Amino acid sequence: MHRMKKILIVDQEITYRDLLKEVLRDNCIVLESGDYKEGLDLARFYVPELIIIDSEMSGRKGVDLCAALKKYPKTSDIPVLLMTSLTNKEDIILGLQAGASDYITKPLCLQEVVARVESHLRTQEDYADLEHKDLLMLLELSETISVTKNPTEILRLIVSKITKIIDVTRCSVLSFTDGKKLVVKASSDFDKKREITLNLHRYPEIRKALETRRPVIINDIKNDPLMASVKGHLKELDHNSIIVIPLIRKESVIGTFFLRTTTGGKDGINERIHRLCQLVANIAANALESAIIFESVKTAQEYFEQMSIEDSLTKLYNRRYFQDRLKEESNRSERYNAPLSLILFDLDNFKRINDTYGHAQGDKVLIHIAGLIKTAARGNDLPARIGGDEFAMILPNTTAEGAFELASRLCSLIKDSGIENLGSGVISASMGVSTCLKQNIESLDDLVALADKAMYQSKFQGKGRVSQSQGRNLLPPQNPSTLGTAESEAFNLNTKEPNFQENLSRKRTGI
Repeated sequence: MHRMKKILIVDQEITYRDLLKEVLRDNCIVLESGDYKEGLDLARFYVPELIIIDSEMSGRKGVDLCAALKKYPKTSDIPVLLMTSLTNKEDIILGLQAGASDYITKPLCLQEVVARVESHLRTQEDYADLEHKDLLMLLELSETISVTKNPTEILRLIVSKITKIIDVTRCSVLSFTDGKKLVVKASSDFDKKREITLNLHRYPEIRKALETRRPVIINDIKNDPLMASVKGHLKELDHNSIIVIPLIRKESVIGTFFLRTTTGGKDGINERIHRLCQLVANIAANALESAIIFESVKTAQEYFEQMSIEDSLTKLYNRRYFQDRLKEESNRSERYNAPLSLILFDLDNFKRINDTYGHAQGDKVLIHIAGLIKTAARGNDLPARIGGDEFAMILPNTTAEGAFELASRLCSLIKDSGIENLGSGVISASMGVSTCLKQNIESLDDLVALADKAMYQSKFQGKGRVSQSQGRNLLPPQNPSTLGTAESEAFNLNTKEPNFQENLSRKRTGI
């Protein structure tokens, strides 16, 4: 039996001192003070194994106390656990710089406090019953999982290491999620890619660990009163001992995990197995917390990166990403002397749809059109929504003929598609196509301007059509009902259509 270890709590708020005393007094001798100077005197006189200090004592006395303790030879090696609010990051940094070993945040999660305290109270005597191979395993496990950012892989490593060093029947890590599901995340006796859901009612030892947040050890499962409710299920088991250890570390972040080890050995769960499993659980909890946070941050980062390039309604690329990629593809086209084509189009009479059927129906139309664009697009094409009802497609390494063919097919898809509550033939699109090669386009702006002018040519020649530019010229607009290759006769921008140049600059809304 190990001697009770001393903990000193220095906090001006008696409420927090009483709270900490309540959860720690069963296993520790708790000293307390609400005063900086008295706390320093108590530390020097009693030399406790751990000191918990409130960093927010008036005038940053908590940080000063930490620094003073580290300067005094008798107390310099005592681990200091800093207590602070999560928002007070400056005190956390100053405290760690002053020599604090760790910090906990208010409001307190008592299970986390107990786990942190137990971790810092561990001294050489806690390793006395361990064998040399145990210590090597702990060191290897700690080094390996500290750099592992995959939570599932960490759990598999735990299982693997324990089964190699302890004579166990089964070692598994379970997760209690959603307040009701008990899931085996990793186990020594099934494929690493497999997960199974268990009935919590058939595992009273896990229920007790869940309720108490403390290890549960059973060395005679067939006769232990805790297992009486499931005695009928125990007859065929080839083990007689179980240890369940909660993995607690900022529970609100990582959820509830349990390390469950069973053995059929005659010694049952002896002191060595208990200590080893507890140490592994603590190592794993820290690494698991870091990995889960890393994974969630990575997922969030990927999500926000996707959101930054995606149109929220249609899930096509947005205007900014379209512009960035158009520059990249233009540079690539120039570098390799490869063709680059562009399709610009908007929906005919879209304002009338919004006015007649409402904006909710208008949004449904835009989503429907986006689906058609994705259907028509090829692997390297880049479809985007660049305005209200304006769309674009970048076509890398695509000739004028290929671009015109794709635009014509898309134009027909739109015209022939039926939309709920609108019927067929109501939606059409006016499209403009431009293609650049070194010799016929002077700048990226020219490529966009020519596609834009071609689109307006379609608009003013009857809508629901495709027009194609060649250099500074436009070919006559093509009606998708008579699809074919673009006519070779050039259609000069100074068209006979009255006020054509003026119309090019008109506001698009409602056209």
